[in-house]
Amino acid sequence: MAKIIHSMIRVVDLDASLKFYKEALDLDIAERLDFEGFSLVYLRNEENDMELELTWNEGTEEPYTHGTGYGHIAVAVDNLEAEYAKLAECGYAPLEIKEFFRDGQLLAKFFFVQDPDGYKIEFLQRHGRYK
Repeated sequence: MAKIIHSMIRVVDLDASLKFYKEALDLDIAERLDFEGFSLVYLRNEENDMELELTWNEGTEEPYTHGTGYGHIAVAVDNLEAEYAKLAECGYAPLEIKEFFRDGQLLAKFFFVQDPDGYKIEFLQRHGRYK
């Protein structure tokens, strides 16, 4: 059976991205591989088996386009309001907290925030299938 080990995104400002993912998701550098012209930085924390790979290409100054295929990365948290407040305090401008119902039952309570490259991150309150 296949195991998902990482997801990769391209970033323009590696330092800004490292700061964001540390402050927003408490992700630390698991490994950094520097090559001529580019770097691969793998991020993780104790909560996760899966890693986020940041790919930085030397000389890239224009933002990457996300096209119509990219949706978001989702994370589950114990205290959605506290995470929201933390991100707002850090100046990341999270969107409003929303609740999503199905058949009168709460399916999800969530908000979105964008990283420095415009990638959307969905924060979900641990509940139901989102554990």
